[in-house]
Amino acid sequence: MEPAVSDLTNEVISEDKIKAAPELVILTGMSGAGRTEAMHVFEDLGYFCIDNLPAGLIGDVMALKGQCGAKEQGQRLAVVCDARNRAFFQALADQIAELRSKGVDFKIVFLDAADEKLVARYKSSRRRHPLCEDGQTIAQGIQKERSLLYTLRESAHYVIDTTDMLPQALRTQLRQYFYTGEQRQGLSVTVYSFGFKHGAALDADMVMDVRFLPNPYYDPALRSLTGLDAPVRDFVMFRQETEEFLSRWKALLDVLMPGYVKEGKQQLAIAVGCTGGQHRSVALAEATGDYLKSQGYRVSVAHRDLKLAEK
Repeated sequence: MEPAVSDLTNEVISEDKIKAAPELVILTGMSGAGRTEAMHVFEDLGYFCIDNLPAGLIGDVMALKGQCGAKEQGQRLAVVCDARNRAFFQALADQIAELRSKGVDFKIVFLDAADEKLVARYKSSRRRHPLCEDGQTIAQGIQKERSLLYTLRESAHYVIDTTDMLPQALRTQLRQYFYTGEQRQGLSVTVYSFGFKHGAALDADMVMDVRFLPNPYYDPALRSLTGLDAPVRDFVMFRQETEEFLSRWKALLDVLMPGYVKEGKQQLAIAVGCTGGQHRSVALAEATGDYLKSQGYRVSVAHRDLKLAEK
């Protein structure tokens, strides 16, 4: 099997290289090459992840999930098998052969890095290399591990060199290989309204203050209603100030949202605030959510302070 080798931090993967998500991903490679960061990516992609799994247990885990020899839908699995389990690591080749014989769809991802970079990372973390015996140096442990993993590296589906790769670039590359949907669908967006008088939106990534718009509260006929009611929605939306604001707000979102997707952000909270969180912010949070949905984003809309609305 020819491994797909990549050492570019900005490689663009063409559509024909993106395959259906495998049932199982075996994540392995050199200690210090980024396996922990990689595992976080698979967690975000919806995989059930197991770190430091003895290689001999992969088949048992797959059997428990009811996936061996079958193609039924279910949560996909990502496991880390590495040199920390020295006694079990030799069994990985047998496990791979067994998975193939049972028709399990799997991929092997091997993370690598230059020896000097691995040494520097271990010195920085002050952790002991798993293959270092007493009296041995980090470099000697790395060489022992590299020798142990040589055959596995040659048979891996993807070999990723993280020597000069920032965590963001590693996340991007793994998502290019294993995320099968529309890229922006990988970002979960929550848009919520709130009232400043009930406290600031402390957990928001973006806060939009719409208190500059005329307030329906001062119309007695609208005071007891909310931004979910048509009369208030019309009062807020069908005004020149609001139309101009929405035009510029959408243009800003068109710039920001692709950047968040490219950066690999998984969750984004957008807060829209007015005085009480009852009228303007509610209507405009709904409008913001509708716009982002129309652009293909995965959006939920909530109203933090609507239960506190004056009746």
